Amino acid sequence: MKHPRTWYVVTDGGRARILQKQDTPDGRDGFDTQYEFVSADIHGRTHELGTERPGRTHESANSAHHAVEPREDLHRTEKRKFVDEVAKALNEANAQDAFDRLILVAPARALGELNHALDAATQKKVAARMQKDLTHVPNGDLSEHFAALSGS
Repeated sequence: MKHPRTWYVVTDGGRARILQKQDTPDGRDGFDTQYEFVSADIHGRTHELGTERPGRTHESANSAHHAVEPREDLHRTEKRKFVDEVAKALNEANAQDAFDRLILVAPARALGELNHALDAATQKKVAARMQKDLTHVPNGDLSEHFAALSGS
């Protein structure tokens, strides 16, 4: 019987690892990093991402000036773009039949954005979701976190 190829996607708004379970000599579950993504703007300051000050507008009836609120925080925009890149890579890998199941692990906001960015075919392969930031947890320590997931 063939074991399903399960990818574990551990991500947040600036880092992502795609892992696959690996048998270890001591019988514990180990994880091998298949792909790793790091956002170039993860530690960028706001003024490095774009204009820090909001734009200005003039009142048509008099000479008053008003600041225009930005539509979205620049860091939030960069994080969303990063999650979209991860989703695009997963969609492409799914199209090439690189995995059978996906387990998504991310903080709540990133998990929601990732779910939204995955295409329908990739969404069908999502076996479990965990709202937790494990991006800084070493691969060797992940099995205890994943033990709570059903069917992992």
